[in-house]
This record gives sequence, C-alpha cells and structure tokens, in this order.
Amino acid sequence: MSTITDAGTGQLVLAAVLGIAAVILLIAWAKWHPFLALIAGTGVLGMVAGADPAKIVTSFTAGLGSTAGSVGVLIALGSMIGALLADSGGADGIVRRIVAGVGGAALPWAMAGVAALIGLPLFFEVGVVLLVPIVLLVARRTDVGLLRIGIPALAGLSVLHGLVPPHPGPLVAIDSLHADLGLTLMFGLICAIPTVIVAGPVFGNFIAPRVPLAAGGGLVADRSERAGDAGAVPEPAGSDAGAVPERAGGDAGAVPERVGGDADMAPERAAPRRDPGFWPAVLTVLLPIVLMLARGVAEITLAEGDGARDVLEVLGQPVVALLFGVLLAMWSLGHRSGFDRRETSAVVGGALPPIAGILLIVAAGGGFKQVLVDTGVGEVIADAAKDANINALLLGFLVAVGIRVATGSATVATITAAGIVAPLAAGLDRPEVSLLVLAIGAGSLFFSHVNDAGFWLVKEYFGMTVGQTVKTWSVLETIISVVGFACVLLLSLLV
Repeated sequence: MSTITDAGTGQLVLAAVLGIAAVILLIAWAKWHPFLALIAGTGVLGMVAGADPAKIVTSFTAGLGSTAGSVGVLIALGSMIGALLADSGGADGIVRRIVAGVGGAALPWAMAGVAALIGLPLFFEVGVVLLVPIVLLVARRTDVGLLRIGIPALAGLSVLHGLVPPHPGPLVAIDSLHADLGLTLMFGLICAIPTVIVAGPVFGNFIAPRVPLAAGGGLVADRSERAGDAGAVPEPAGSDAGAVPERAGGDAGAVPERVGGDADMAPERAAPRRDPGFWPAVLTVLLPIVLMLARGVAEITLAEGDGARDVLEVLGQPVVALLFGVLLAMWSLGHRSGFDRRETSAVVGGALPPIAGILLIVAAGGGFKQVLVDTGVGEVIADAAKDANINALLLGFLVAVGIRVATGSATVATITAAGIVAPLAAGLDRPEVSLLVLAIGAGSLFFSHVNDAGFWLVKEYFGMTVGQTVKTWSVLETIISVVGFACVLLLSLLV
C-alpha cells in the first residue's frame, strides 16, 4: 500500500504517539471540542510524520467523508427510530415489561443476553443506536445503575462484532486463511459466552460504583417524564441518577439533550393519546435486525447469483434495513399512538439536530484513523511482527493488537493481521486455522481509544468525559480482547 510519507519507523511511531497525545491533551486539559481536537491531532500526526500538508488534508477528508457516509447515516436513522420509540410511549412499554419481568440483580445479565442475541447480525454502531436508548431508560427507572446495565449491553455487542461471523472482520479473516466457516462460528460462540459474562455483568458490577453516571445524560432524554407519563415505572429513591458530579472537562463535545423535538415545527406535545403497544414497538425495533440477519444467513447458505440472495443482500444492507425501520416506526409508533402527519414529521426531524455534534466527532475520528493508515503506521507494526518466531495464535493476536491500537479500526486490524499470518495457516489443521481467526478477532478489539469512532460513539451516548470513557469502554474492550484470546488458547489445548 502506498503511503503519503517516506518517514522511517522511528519517526512514524513518534508521529502516532504525539498525534494521539495531542488529541487527549487538547480535550482533557485545554477543554477543546473533540471535533477540533481531532483535527489538530491529525495535523500533528501528519506533520511529524513528514507528510505533505495537502496530502494530510486529502487523507483526513477522505476518512471523514467515508465515516460520515457509513456510520453517520446509521446514527441518523437509528436516532429517528429512537425518537419515535420514546415520543410514542413505545419505549416506556418495553421498559415496563422488562422491569416487571426481570428482577434488579438479573437486569445486567438479561441485557447482556439481549445485546449478544441482536449483536449476531448487527454492526456494532447499529446495535448501539438501537439498544442504548432502552438501556438509558431502564437505568433511569430502576436502582440498578447505568453502567451496571450499559456495560453488559456494550459487551454483548462488541464480542459478537469481533469474534462471530457474519461480521465483516471475521468473514474476511476466514476467507484469507481458508478457515472452515462452521467450525469458526461454533468456536466463536463458545468463546463469546464466557467473554460476555466476564466483560459484561462481572466488570459492570465492579466499575459502576467507581464511575458514577447520571442515567439522563448523553443523547437520549427521558421524554416520558416531561410528557407526564403516569404509567411509567417510578424512579426509586435510591437511584444513582443524580450521582454524577459536574464534569469539569472533556464534555465539551457532548450532544445536548433533546427537549421535545424541533421547536420550530410543532409545539410541545402532550402525552400520546394511545399506547402503540408492546409488540408493535418490539417488532419495529427488530425489523432492521431481522433484515440484516436474513442477509447474513443468505450469504452463508445461498450461492452467488441466487435471486433470493440478491434481494436479501439489498434489504439487509444496514442503511436499507434501518430506513425500512424508520418507515415502519412512522406508522406503528407514530400513527398508532395518535400522532398526525405533522407531529410525526416533527419527531423525525427533531431527532437530527441533537446528533450533529456526535456525527462531526465520529467523522473526525474516522479522518484521524485514515491519516494513521495512510502514513504507514499499520505497515510498520505489521513488518516488525511478520518475522517473529512465535506461536501462530499469539502472533496473530499481537499483530491485530498493534494495528488496532495504531489505527483504531477493528476491521482493518483483522484484515491486515490475517494477511500477515496467512502463510502460517497453511501448516495448521482445520480447527487451528479457525482458532487463528478468533485469535486475530480478539486482538482487533484491544483498547479502543481516541482514534476509534466507537470510542466517541460510546462517550457521547452515555454522556461521559474522556477519562470516564477510558475507565469504562477502553478497559471493557481490553477485557474482551484478553479473555477472548485466553478462551482461544484453552480451546487450542482441546482440539
């Protein structure tokens, strides 16, 4: 791959370190908005690497546009579904059913299981925008705590994203290493169960008392309380909703809470005239998931060129699936709860202004990552590890870890590491090749930080500072990586 600089290894490593340090310092110390800090950090990275300024700008804007055009669209569509779910009372119905059916101590385990289930067909970002609104509402209505519920949900989504096909990273690694898809899927699910348990409910219970958060922060507001929803589950007196201290810094990029949709389009609405019902709300949320799952199954089971596969591949594209979800939500949630067309349009339109900040931050994170890739930082790590005389599983894991930390992309780390260790796979038997795929997948999840769009997505949705996000999300990803790899090593002793 051609790069935008001819710098040596030492200079590239220094450039990456200084670029990441600049982003952290500008946000945490100088109190810059993360969008501006990421732009400045990109400039530091590129200039220290000796790249031409024009090429730095081109690389950054390419990464920014690519991220905004993929993740950004998904966030926007998911936010529309979430707004309709909240304003119609559908989210309240789901919350009441969950709270009534599952006891307080069991909620984190239930949330981990639900997240892992829907994480099978979902990209991580899609799962976050669909699941986090419900997580925040459940936390606000119970005394379990935001992180005790949120951490298991994030763990379930992330583990499936890195270890189990049909996610893109594992599928590409399977193809590159010529691994058996069935064996990889089976081993991936075996490793996913203990990994979700340790990184989800266990870690969530440990970290929650140490990082107090308000359940009402971030992108999702509890609209039902402002609307006077008399049927909502009351917030217990012992809730931690008010426990979070005022953030001194790092929250400059926080997205403001929605306050009733687009004020210019419609006045503040009263409570919905009708409850849309539990199952219409659930089925509306599940429609995009079902479409994407159908696409994954079709790609695995149907031959290329098959008519049914072609149709499902289109319907199961995340953008298409979420668009159908929005259209269904406009009827099943908006119309069924008594909104007229103008009110429904106000809710949909009101979902967009609050996410402008997070879209810019996530997009800038994509630009920062692209400059890291284009300057050749990933190649430096790959070249240094290629000739190492170590176990194939450990080599694949370490290469993926290095590229993940340098570029922030789990998929890039998986693809690059698979290409590096592909020659080693020829000498392994079928089970070992499948385990090599999982070792790479585990390494690709290691320590998400400021160059990862997922880091900013989680930060903004949960209303955390940069420091709080490192203590929770970054550590969570590291636990997933290490526990997942440990499970791979244990399986290697048995197969």
